[in-house]
Amino acid sequence: MGSESDSKSTARGHCPICGAPTVHEYRPFCSRRCADVDLSRWLRGAYVIPAQSADDEEDEMGVGEGEAISSQGARQRDNEEL
Repeated sequence: MGSESDSKSTARGHCPICGAPTVHEYRPFCSRRCADVDLSRWLRGAYVIPAQSADDEEDEMGVGEGEAISSQGARQRDNEEL
Protein backbone atom coordinates (compact mmCIF):
# COMPACT_ATOMS: atom_id res chain seq x y z
CA MET A 1 0.00 0.00 0.00
CA GLY A 2 0.92 3.69 -0.14
CA SER A 3 2.73 5.72 2.45
CA GLU A 4 1.02 7.49 5.33
CA SER A 5 1.17 10.85 3.54
CA ASP A 6 -0.69 9.34 0.57
CA SER A 7 -3.54 8.21 2.80
CA LYS A 8 -3.84 11.65 4.39
CA SER A 9 -4.02 13.58 1.13
CA THR A 10 -7.28 13.57 -0.75
CA ALA A 11 -7.62 12.50 -4.35
CA ARG A 12 -9.56 15.69 -5.09
CA GLY A 13 -8.50 19.28 -4.77
CA HIS A 14 -5.46 21.35 -4.21
CA CYS A 15 -4.67 23.88 -1.53
CA PRO A 16 -5.96 27.33 -2.59
CA ILE A 17 -2.92 28.96 -0.98
CA CYS A 18 0.05 26.95 -2.32
CA GLY A 19 -1.46 24.42 -4.75
CA ALA A 20 -0.28 21.30 -2.91
CA PRO A 21 -2.67 18.34 -2.53
CA THR A 22 -5.13 18.85 0.33
CA VAL A 23 -4.92 16.99 3.62
CA HIS A 24 -8.18 15.76 5.15
CA GLU A 25 -7.39 17.24 8.57
CA TYR A 26 -6.92 20.77 7.13
CA ARG A 27 -9.24 20.56 4.13
CA PRO A 28 -9.40 22.54 1.87
CA PHE A 29 -5.79 23.35 2.77
CA CYS A 30 -2.66 21.23 2.80
CA SER A 31 -1.36 22.28 6.22
CA ARG A 32 -2.01 24.32 9.33
CA ARG A 33 0.27 27.02 7.91
CA CYS A 34 -1.86 27.53 4.78
CA ALA A 35 -5.04 27.54 6.89
CA ASP A 36 -3.51 30.26 9.07
CA VAL A 37 -2.44 32.27 6.00
CA ASP A 38 -6.04 32.17 4.76
CA LEU A 39 -7.41 33.18 8.18
CA SER A 40 -4.96 36.08 8.29
CA ARG A 41 -6.18 37.29 4.89
CA TRP A 42 -9.80 37.22 6.12
CA LEU A 43 -8.93 39.12 9.30
CA ARG A 44 -7.00 41.81 7.38
CA GLY A 45 -9.91 42.27 4.99
CA ALA A 46 -8.05 41.03 1.92
CA TYR A 47 -11.14 39.11 0.79
CA VAL A 48 -13.89 41.57 -0.10
CA ILE A 49 -17.26 41.05 -1.71
CA PRO A 50 -18.07 44.07 -3.89
CA ALA A 51 -21.27 45.82 -2.86
CA GLN A 52 -23.51 48.30 -4.63
CA SER A 53 -24.82 51.42 -2.97
CA ALA A 54 -28.53 52.27 -3.07
CA ASP A 55 -27.78 55.08 -5.56
CA ASP A 56 -26.21 52.59 -7.99
CA GLU A 57 -29.27 50.35 -7.80
CA GLU A 58 -31.58 53.28 -8.60
CA ASP A 59 -29.46 54.18 -11.63
CA GLU A 60 -29.72 50.59 -12.90
CA MET A 61 -33.54 50.60 -12.60
CA GLY A 62 -33.84 52.75 -15.70
CA VAL A 63 -36.50 55.13 -16.88
CA GLY A 64 -39.07 52.46 -17.88
CA GLU A 65 -39.55 51.21 -14.34
CA GLY A 66 -39.69 54.75 -12.96
CA GLU A 67 -42.45 55.62 -15.40
CA ALA A 68 -44.49 52.62 -14.28
CA ILE A 69 -44.32 53.77 -10.69
CA SER A 70 -45.36 57.32 -11.64
CA SER A 71 -48.34 56.09 -13.65
CA GLN A 72 -49.49 53.94 -10.72
CA GLY A 73 -49.48 57.01 -8.50
CA ALA A 74 -51.53 58.91 -11.08
CA ARG A 75 -54.07 56.07 -11.28
CA GLN A 76 -54.39 56.00 -7.52
CA ARG A 77 -55.08 59.76 -7.42
CA ASP A 78 -57.71 59.36 -10.19
CA ASN A 79 -59.48 56.63 -8.17
CA GLU A 80 -59.49 58.83 -5.04
CA GLU A 81 -61.22 61.64 -6.95
CA LEU A 82 -64.11 59.32 -7.87
